[in-house]
Amino acid sequence: MKPAAASLVDTGTVCRHLAIIMDGNGRWAKARRLPRIAGHREGVEAVRRVVEAAPGLGLEVLTLYAFSSENWKRPPDEVTDLMGLLKHYVRSEIEALHRNDVCLDFIGDWRALKPDLVQLLEDARARTAGNRRLKLVMALNYGGQSELVRAAQRLATDVAAGQLDPDAIGLDALESRLDTAGMPPPDAVLRTSGELRLSNFLLWQSAYAEFLVTDTLWPDFDGPALARSLDEFARRERRFGGR
Repeated sequence: MKPAAASLVDTGTVCRHLAIIMDGNGRWAKARRLPRIAGHREGVEAVRRVVEAAPGLGLEVLTLYAFSSENWKRPPDEVTDLMGLLKHYVRSEIEALHRNDVCLDFIGDWRALKPDLVQLLEDARARTAGNRRLKLVMALNYGGQSELVRAAQRLATDVAAGQLDPDAIGLDALESRLDTAGMPPPDAVLRTSGELRLSNFLLWQSAYAEFLVTDTLWPDFDGPALARSLDEFARRERRFGGR
């Protein structure tokens, strides 16, 4: 991994947890008359660049929307290509991530993926579990609505088992049963490609996140583009509903 890009933010609020909806791979490929897989491959390169730059820009947690639960609706060949790219990224990058003190983790129903891929992901988590410079979280087979359903099911199970009083269920009880339990909520959610949708991503966790949008397609995103987005965040006044 290369040294992180220098921050463009000198003053202002620091974004410690950034969540990114990586959008635009298909349009990037179409504009170049290339197959969609070419856009996804370039998207993996963008992930490398952003992960390299993130710690130097003050980020402590970086959550990437890598594969949504709705992505299964895409053509089977494209889904196969995406799973193959995920395997390739983890296998090729895990040692570099470990050397650079990056902890790799996953959210979503990722354990429902194929067993060999699940084992690869489990091994990557274990390999990097003690790292502290950056927490890199990949949302795999993830959907915000299904995450809330799973959390509600866990609450119901605990109530049925007599381990939880229904009257004691509050924000903390639900949050502790989300995929992101123990993680800070995102300070900002960034979407590339100019689209203005949350796309079922971190619905609960983003309640007070700042939204950042760039017209840059994900395969063209890099450290300087990340710094510009964080510079915009630094100029925001966060209110949390107080006024």
